Amino acid sequence: MRTFMASLALWFTAAPALAADPAVGSPAPDFAFVGSDGKTYAHSQFVGKRGVVLAWFPKAFTPG
Repeated sequence: MRTFMASLALWFTAAPALAADPAVGSPAPDFAFVGSDGKTYAHSQFVGKRGVVLAWFPKAFTPG
């Protein structure tokens, strides 16, 4: 858990240095995530659809 928290803290502190904030109304950059079903989903798969919702939560029955 400590490794995860350290990685998360590092990501949040390094993230602003990686890219500038997008302008309001600009298209979202393409990105990909692995879903809980093990499949990889990319933003580009959903362009032109009605809406995209990203949600994440800690794995069930895990501490923290």
